[in-house]
Amino acid sequence: MSATKPQPPESSSLTIGADAKAMIERARDEGVTTVWDRLRAQLPQCGYCSMGVSCTNCSMGPCRIDPFGEGPQRGVCGADADIIVARNLGRAIAAGASAHSDHGRDILEVFAATAEEETTGYEIRDEAKLRGLAEELGVATDGRSNQEIARDVAEAMMEDFGTRKDAIAMLDRVPETRRELWQQLGITPRGIDRENVEMLHRTHMGVDNDYTNILLHGLRASLSDGWGGSLVATELSDVMFGTPQPLMSKVNLGVLDEAQVNIALHGHNPLLSDVIVQAAQDEELVALAKEKGAAGINLVGLCCTGNELQMRRGIPMAGNHLMQELIIMTGALDAMVVDYQCIMPSVTDVAKCFHTEVISTADKAKFPGATHISFDPHRGLEVGREIVRRGIMAYGNRNPDRVRLTGEPVEMMAGFSVEAILGALGGTPQPLVDAIVAGKIRGAVGVVGCNNPKVKQDYAHVTLTRRLIENDILVLVTGCSAVANGKAGQMVPEAAEMAGDGLREVCQALGIPPVLHMGSCVDNTRIIVLAAALANHLGVDVSQLPLAGAAPEWYSEKAISIGAYVVASGISTVLGVQPPIFGSLNVVKLLAEDLDGVVGAKFAVEPDPERAAVWIRKHLEAKRKGLGLPAYDLETIKVEEPAHA
Repeated sequence: MSATKPQPPESSSLTIGADAKAMIERARDEGVTTVWDRLRAQLPQCGYCSMGVSCTNCSMGPCRIDPFGEGPQRGVCGADADIIVARNLGRAIAAGASAHSDHGRDILEVFAATAEEETTGYEIRDEAKLRGLAEELGVATDGRSNQEIARDVAEAMMEDFGTRKDAIAMLDRVPETRRELWQQLGITPRGIDRENVEMLHRTHMGVDNDYTNILLHGLRASLSDGWGGSLVATELSDVMFGTPQPLMSKVNLGVLDEAQVNIALHGHNPLLSDVIVQAAQDEELVALAKEKGAAGINLVGLCCTGNELQMRRGIPMAGNHLMQELIIMTGALDAMVVDYQCIMPSVTDVAKCFHTEVISTADKAKFPGATHISFDPHRGLEVGREIVRRGIMAYGNRNPDRVRLTGEPVEMMAGFSVEAILGALGGTPQPLVDAIVAGKIRGAVGVVGCNNPKVKQDYAHVTLTRRLIENDILVLVTGCSAVANGKAGQMVPEAAEMAGDGLREVCQALGIPPVLHMGSCVDNTRIIVLAAALANHLGVDVSQLPLAGAAPEWYSEKAISIGAYVVASGISTVLGVQPPIFGSLNVVKLLAEDLDGVVGAKFAVEPDPERAAVWIRKHLEAKRKGLGLPAYDLETIKVEEPAHA
């Protein structure tokens, strides 16, 4: 008698979003494979890999260490579990830092070409920020044009990618005590590319075999991301596309419009998407869309490219990482335009079941089955028009009987750059300090990172955030977390009603939500820059402040780099997905305990967002006590510690 084939889990166990549930069920009805199906097909996943004790760094392997002591305890070269886990984690940090820093380099190269007036569709939109960066980098501004200043700013930033400096340029934003600590530890980032190359060298067989030494350099590589490559990306994007200011937008699959040509902009780099926004407003293309029977052209965002556009232009967000296949399942998406990072190769397979045209644009990121239109910033606006035109033509192939739109979009507020936050506070952090001292705000937490199909989509982001704001903890969000909280209605001024009494009062006085959208994943730099500004204002180190980080549903190497630079900057961080380190108890102890005595911050791993909220609350309380600030009134705490914690 044959065994009964196990049934797939209910969609309600995979996501909290009604729009996602509807499209998951449609995919199953039509036999379309999604990320959750592919995860099930991989189970059980390799235990050695999950614990970080498998090694493929040379052809004497692959090797593995038995974490239970019954099998091999050393690889062929003699590496033990500590070395292998540290090597793997170090390489993951370098890969994540490289991804963000290469993004920053791409922005920088287009900025430099724009300064030489060699591009179309790009300009300097924030002159004040350009001149502020110039002053920070030692570039003369008096009597000089924006173009002249921009050329020298570009040259100064390019120097940060090389090997000729003792420290990258924008470290002066960091409190002096923290910079001195990095110097003592030998982890001051010298060059953005240099630290990542050195990590690959160190983790080659026969080089660095001290797990502590490897991971200290891992912090150095991550700092080259957070205070280097990612910061370059954020700052220059603001200069070229405008520094975000608070604005209203919308989110979820309901932002698709059956009557219009729907084009989704997916990935992480705003260079292409910004010119597509300009192209979609071209009168000739709008007329062509109407000629084909559409009411107009509707642009929507996915992942961090979407966050970039939402922060600056109010473009609505269709969804985060795990929505990229599901948006095609609506049958209403005419084109998906992708650049790079977090784009599943599967989108071209799903698109074959519909009329959707997937258009790849980055020569470093090609997708079999996609139409490739190479992005060239020297003719950026022309490329944008070509892509929009293809989306319009694809609309003509849409089958109205295949369209399944679901739900109404949710309102959300975005655009909280550091400049916008300080502007709302009167240009100084002092009102925020006053609110923290008074206990109206108990602390602040950056809830950031990805979606992971191992976690019920958006549940951990939304639950953790809700528990924090209920306890008067201000939450700053980026990336997929911003989308999750937006869909949950936690990012509008009215959401202040969900917050504790103190935070509610502050939010209502300022007209802001208790959850602030600070941008894409490279824009986590905004969070550490704000933390550094607060520390400098108070004359303390970042590690003394009542701050924490959290990545409840992370999946990518970029997230590993982000977590590392946040901790190295002095902010303890809790992860909701177990990293592949548990094959080495020494590495676990180093990251979860010993780092606190080295850099003043550490990691924690807690999959349950309820328990993670308790961990964070205790951590913030300890920091408040260290600063001599009032403690929580235990009678008013809304989240009781679970009995099993």
